[in-house]
Amino acid sequence: MAIVDLVMPKLGESIVEATILKWLKQPGDAVKQDETVLEIATDKVDSEVPSTVEGVLEEVLFNVNDVVPVGSVIAKLRTESEEVTTIKKAPPVTPVQKTYTPARETMQEPASNGNGHHTISNSNRFYSPLVLNIAGSEGVSMTELERMPGTGNEGRVTKKDILQYISDKKQGKVISYQQGGSETKPSAQPARLSAGTDQQMPAVYSGNVEIMEMDRMRKLIAEHMVRSKHTSPHVTSFTEADVTNLVQWRDKIKQSFEKREGTKITFTPLFIEAIVRCIKKYPLINSSLEGDRIIIKKDINIGMAAALPSGNLIVPVIKNADNLNLVGLTKQVNMLADNARSNKLQPSDIQGGTFTLTNVGTFGSLMGTPIINQPQVAILAVGAIKKRPVVIETSQGDTIGIRHMMYLSMSYDHRIIDGALGATFLSAVAAELQNFNPDRDF
Repeated sequence: MAIVDLVMPKLGESIVEATILKWLKQPGDAVKQDETVLEIATDKVDSEVPSTVEGVLEEVLFNVNDVVPVGSVIAKLRTESEEVTTIKKAPPVTPVQKTYTPARETMQEPASNGNGHHTISNSNRFYSPLVLNIAGSEGVSMTELERMPGTGNEGRVTKKDILQYISDKKQGKVISYQQGGSETKPSAQPARLSAGTDQQMPAVYSGNVEIMEMDRMRKLIAEHMVRSKHTSPHVTSFTEADVTNLVQWRDKIKQSFEKREGTKITFTPLFIEAIVRCIKKYPLINSSLEGDRIIIKKDINIGMAAALPSGNLIVPVIKNADNLNLVGLTKQVNMLADNARSNKLQPSDIQGGTFTLTNVGTFGSLMGTPIINQPQVAILAVGAIKKRPVVIETSQGDTIGIRHMMYLSMSYDHRIIDGALGATFLSAVAAELQNFNPDRDF
């Protein structure tokens, strides 16, 4: 018999950890090779982890909701083979931790040992980015973190541990370790809440209300949106385009396109085609900002907002969109949209975007002010296409006609994209759509 380690797989270039959602097998259960053992979640995509061998699940090393670094051993499998089985393990990954600066102390802050002496804090203890983020937002000091008991592997503090600690601390049920090692013991009576304290009384709602907890994805989306607003000073520019030629061309060829290519053509690949052309003219739009350095991306990877069955939005990415023709873009758009609707997106499908398109017109909106998808610096929204009477300028004079009109809006990071570039790029996209060749082939 041999014991084989099951490790947390590498799920994408920038993903360093995943959350365990559900164990589908329990210790003692038989497992076939490639059979799913557990379900995990990264930023937005849920995935399954299959067994690398056939055998029996001997031990699970993490609990549901634990955040596990990529490359960590998460379970052990017992095989019936007499030979020693060696499974190539994923290389250990050093988690990228979010910047965390505890108030009035550092990682090397001396901590009291209770006898008046001080010892150096244990700065080698691992904390996941999620735990550090919660600690920073809730005012939990590093001293408290280091003295907090953990239920995770090797005594690590899990999300459940820190949330329970914060809850108990607010109710006065736990010892709070302050700077210098002073301990505040829980009193027999609940502490009174005075003005200026961080503690808050439970909210009281009047009238007929329903309270609904956010699901995991909605919490992640909320966190991303708030972080984006805190990171980038948003500016939004607006323009409109006469897309009559584009609409009429699509109506003319959509049946023959579907018959020849086996997939339907929507407006989205046509919008992406125009965006790609304009990014080539204005490459600064396809960049990111790291400190004082502007990173201009040579790859043009267009993210497109797509709806999930839950109603939440996700942004799958069309990689190297500049290397695809209209047929290739259409097939990529449809495949990613179908995978999003059927929950079949892989973590790599939402990684590496350099610019994002969101079609708010799908939901009937004329225009929107989208929030930048970090670490990108711009996002473009297209509204619903509506017939309107407009002035048409011709060499013979002005006339009024019924045209298919659409509003476009783009939010951009004003740290590196000023109003001139933002408005120029947006106008260029509108011009590409407005000057669409109605006689082109597909």
